[in-house]
Amino acid sequence: MINSAYTPPLDLVRRPRRNRQNAAIRALVREVRLHSDDLIQPIFVKDGTGHAEPIASLPGISRLPLKALIAEVEQLAKLGIRAVALFPQIETSLKDARGKYALNEKNWFFATLKKLKAAVPEVLIIADVALDPYTDHGHDGVLDPSGEVANDETVSILTHYAVLLAEAGADIVAPSDMMDGRVGAIRDELDHEGLTNTSIMAYAAKFASAYYGPFRDAVGSKTKAPLDKSGYQLDPANLREALLEARLDEDQGADSLMVKPAGLYLDVISAVRGTTTLPVAAYQVSGEYAQIHAAAAAGWLDLVRARNESLLAIKRAGADMILTYFARVMAESLRA
Repeated sequence: MINSAYTPPLDLVRRPRRNRQNAAIRALVREVRLHSDDLIQPIFVKDGTGHAEPIASLPGISRLPLKALIAEVEQLAKLGIRAVALFPQIETSLKDARGKYALNEKNWFFATLKKLKAAVPEVLIIADVALDPYTDHGHDGVLDPSGEVANDETVSILTHYAVLLAEAGADIVAPSDMMDGRVGAIRDELDHEGLTNTSIMAYAAKFASAYYGPFRDAVGSKTKAPLDKSGYQLDPANLREALLEARLDEDQGADSLMVKPAGLYLDVISAVRGTTTLPVAAYQVSGEYAQIHAAAAAGWLDLVRARNESLLAIKRAGADMILTYFARVMAESLRA
């Protein structure tokens, strides 16, 4: 008869569970940690002096007028967040097919950048470089007669826009349009204008994702019919093409390379990390954030655990910095 009360020990040299047996040892052997230094808070900015406007599809996120923007960035600085990425919501009346208001020196967004930089100089300002907030059709560039985005003409406009953003106070310009050659053109023009210290964070691998919907709500670029941006954004199936784009942007003078979205493209983050010595950024996009919140609201996920796990995965994949709408609450959690 087998003695069920006794189980002889297995003859194991390695027992990995020894390093998981209590909280103290798990902390000692933990391979990846999140810090406030890793986090960049995206912020949607609106003109005027009114109140913040909550964004229904992004719980806890609002469009901020100048006064509220400054107060928010001051609080983020106290939490240890060192950079914010700003995205303007441009009024419909100021939009047209060519996004001309982007190059208007009286553009209220430039004044906002100047005032924010003066108020909170220690926080880096990352300014998005694309025309989708300014065009009435919602594309990231101007259209040719056939309705396709005209690459070279768009690059010319974006180059001028990047210089105006840098002159207004942006420490980092971040071209998100995915036009060919735009990083080199922007670098050349920044240097020509004496703005050699302005960095370029290239959206090197930005995919034509279904996860941008809440962002387009927030900046007001959403159209009645869904836009097809697959003529310039990357095919979600293509890793090698993403590596090509990253290499081209590095060769053209990018100071850091971004992968967007983050959570669905951890393999791309890892691959880019393995092929460059530049810092790698990853953008946990609006749809990822909204998805976690929606599942938590339905009682299907624990919000805090899902949030933390999603961000750890992005860092584990190789991201040095993470743009995330969770930045503020994550920084608060890290200080608790």
